[in-house]
Amino acid sequence: MLAASSIRLAEVIAALSLATDLGLGQQSGFALRSCILGVRLAEALGYSDEGIREVYYQSLLRYIGCNVDTLILAAVVGDEFALRHDFSLVDNGNTQEIVDLFVRYIRQVNAGAEPPELTSFIASGLATLPQITASFVGHCEVAQRLATRLGFNANVVYALGQLYERWDGKGMPRGLKGEAIAPAVLVVTLAQDAVLFHGLGGVEAAVKIARERNGGAYAPFIVERFCQYADQLFAGIDDEPSWETVMALESSRGDWLTDEQFDSACRAMADFVDIKSTSTLNHSHEVARTAAAAASHAGLPSADVQTIRRAGWLHDIGKTGITANILEKAGSLNDREWERVRLHPYYTERILARSTALSQIGRIATLHHELLDGSGYHRGFAAAAISPAARLLAAANRYCALLDNRPYRPAAEPEAAAELLKRDVHAGRLDGDAVHCVLASAGHRVTVPESVAGLSEREIEVLRLLARGSSTKEIAVALTISPKTADHHVQHIYTKIDVSTRAAAALFAIEHHLLSTN
Repeated sequence: MLAASSIRLAEVIAALSLATDLGLGQQSGFALRSCILGVRLAEALGYSDEGIREVYYQSLLRYIGCNVDTLILAAVVGDEFALRHDFSLVDNGNTQEIVDLFVRYIRQVNAGAEPPELTSFIASGLATLPQITASFVGHCEVAQRLATRLGFNANVVYALGQLYERWDGKGMPRGLKGEAIAPAVLVVTLAQDAVLFHGLGGVEAAVKIARERNGGAYAPFIVERFCQYADQLFAGIDDEPSWETVMALESSRGDWLTDEQFDSACRAMADFVDIKSTSTLNHSHEVARTAAAAASHAGLPSADVQTIRRAGWLHDIGKTGITANILEKAGSLNDREWERVRLHPYYTERILARSTALSQIGRIATLHHELLDGSGYHRGFAAAAISPAARLLAAANRYCALLDNRPYRPAAEPEAAAELLKRDVHAGRLDGDAVHCVLASAGHRVTVPESVAGLSEREIEVLRLLARGSSTKEIAVALTISPKTADHHVQHIYTKIDVSTRAAAALFAIEHHLLSTN
């Protein structure tokens, strides 16, 4: 019998929906609110329990293919998130509305261009529209493949191939019409648009758009029931805790995942984000494999190795919230772009924070860019706040990233990557033991990490603080140890480096480049 994990399928999919909210430029919780409204509407329509379950998951899964071909879109309009948000408000059966929207964004991204040049940009941008709309087929196919890997049945997978179909047959990818479209798709198409317009103008705005698109985007029988019960359907939808409500909606029939199924779900989530950029394809898998191998080499218990592996799969899921133009930029990032990049561990944290099981993984995953000297991001934690597991993940992520081809630099050879990691250790950025385990498990010939004057990693941390003027009590607070232990470390340091004063210890640290952050 397969071992059960401590997480439900609904938790994984709801967390994934928070990531797709980022990718669509929507407010966090958009898909959760759509799920609540969709389930209520399906119940009002008299759908069966299985039909309601299909609506539930269609609402949360609908856009898991959203990271496909984002660079094509960003290359034309700049910020694909803003365009996607505004595109969600237009009638996708109205060609003129779509053209006008794209022209507006092309003008914005090329503001300041001379009229002849701007005309050329608009013509070139509009020429890519067929390619952009063709990418919607890719959204559907990727969504279906990921849903299959997540263990969904044929009905759910089939419906995800109809993401942009319309009642009038003017949709994509197959131009299905009327009742040829899956019942769950018909409900969710209306529910998600209704949530958007409700956010702009309340129930009145949601009912208005439903009536305007009746018989076009939406099925008339669904519009009729929606308008009849709109007040009740929206009751409390903006006030109640969406996560808890969505979990409760599936509590009686929710599936608990086995450990193997949970691992499969984490792998699918890794691919969901890595497919956003051609330079990160398979990156999360490599980080997971490398971090887990390093954790095993370090002798950690199997449960800890498993958690670190999952953190490797999920560490970059927050990159869904970074525009493709930044991720694929060939040159140096400007300050604004760099600030956007620095947000992705924060996004990872927020995506994983709602679920108890995922938040435990998130406490490691979100620290993958933190450095021992406090120069990392997004929190800028120093050594004392970075767990051994997070240190292993940071070293594994750094190593794997160096081996990737990136738009702004070619991939490093393994030996060159290893040398760069060793420099990071010497500069006090990465943990020496973690780097040793990463390199050893990756097949590099390494010896026991050399120390300066026999100092341990912890003693080097104490020495850095001591050299910068921290008292014994301040060192104890910074490293969350007792003052007695801090003093014990200081005395051992003095003995090992053969000094008796703070000033001489500081000079020793400078001479051996132990204070460098470059």
